[in-house]
Amino acid sequence: MEEAYEVKKLDQPVRWIVEVPGSKSITNRALLIAALTGGKVELNGVLFSDDSRYFLNALKALGFRADIREEQKQVLLTGCGGDIPRSEGEVYVGSAGTAARFLTAMLGVAEGTYVIQASPQMQKRPMRPLFEALLSLGAEIEWMGEEWHLPVRIIGAGVTRTARSETVLELDISESTQFLSAFLLISPMFAGGLRIHITSRKTDGSYIRITRKMMEDFGVKVLFDGTDYVTESGAVYERAEYQIEPDVSAACYFYGAAAVTGGYAKVRHVHSDGMQGDLKFLDVLRKMGCEIREEADGIAVSGPEPGHLHGINVDMNDFSDQALTLAAIAPYAGEPVEIRNIAHIRGQESDRIHAIVSNLTLAGIACEEYPDGVRIEPGQPGNCRISTFEDHRVAMAFSVMGLGAEGIVIENPGCCRKTFENYFDILDHLTGKR
Repeated sequence: MEEAYEVKKLDQPVRWIVEVPGSKSITNRALLIAALTGGKVELNGVLFSDDSRYFLNALKALGFRADIREEQKQVLLTGCGGDIPRSEGEVYVGSAGTAARFLTAMLGVAEGTYVIQASPQMQKRPMRPLFEALLSLGAEIEWMGEEWHLPVRIIGAGVTRTARSETVLELDISESTQFLSAFLLISPMFAGGLRIHITSRKTDGSYIRITRKMMEDFGVKVLFDGTDYVTESGAVYERAEYQIEPDVSAACYFYGAAAVTGGYAKVRHVHSDGMQGDLKFLDVLRKMGCEIREEADGIAVSGPEPGHLHGINVDMNDFSDQALTLAAIAPYAGEPVEIRNIAHIRGQESDRIHAIVSNLTLAGIACEEYPDGVRIEPGQPGNCRISTFEDHRVAMAFSVMGLGAEGIVIENPGCCRKTFENYFDILDHLTGKR
């Protein structure tokens, strides 16, 4: 893909009907769960992107058998009942947070010696609570770079051989709920069961609920009393086939386009009974003046007449991937937009609060940065080059802002390979640019 992408300003409201790839979050959870089953699992609707390919390649490097059918969006993965086929090896997780956290947890409790490599971007992201938990279980960790960060050499604790009574872990999830998802997903590896006591103020979240729902879909129930998560002894994953939901995070960029232009966008196969937390973004759009309709083949959003989009003050802690999307459409609202309680997104693929403020400022939009959020004033964005900071969500979100402004250029659009590799090709087609 080219080094920069100029978004085509639209003079008419969008009228789009689109399909989006499978969910990254669900895909990578499904891959790990399937690897921990005792047989072959057929996964359908799989997202193929940088993140999922890193995950699949890592599983293959560990000896798991995977029949990969990209055109059919399908993977047939053979699990080994909680064992790792190879007792030593090296994996590369790229910039995939799910692969980094989930595989590190799995290898840290297994029996063997492994090296976990990561991209420079992933090497900066928080991992300490997960490492501390693994050390408490008896894993040995050698830092190959900065302490408490990837890359590492890890000698697993071997809990699959030794845990005959309930294992108790303490875990802080204030920086990332992926730490908790990682240990929940591998909890069937603990023969005596696993109890995770959450020490942080935050104890739950939308991605945790996805994890628990998927585990239950595969036959493992997790109990939660408000502070402790418990997987009882004897838990086993079992399932022959699993369908992965479309990525609601990706769908929201198209819904945002309807809001910006006063148009209509429907994303096929997205429905309100889905388990992804980003569905809450639809409530935000409704409060801003959009009409939300669930149709037989998907959810559709109709934006208000241009100039009639309302401002909003919203806590986005539980669906923070859409903070960037809201920030990108905020200039077109009639009143200020304030986004709160998202301090943790500073430690994601980029410091996303900084990315919001710096790019809006470049576009001439007045905004104020807070430690845990941002306030954005209405205004017409001016031409500028959007710095993506190697962050796929920055690139996709600010492309939505460009639909209503001349001269918005997205630097390094190829970073979308992480989750939605043909996003800008689809945008070209929808906007008639090519």
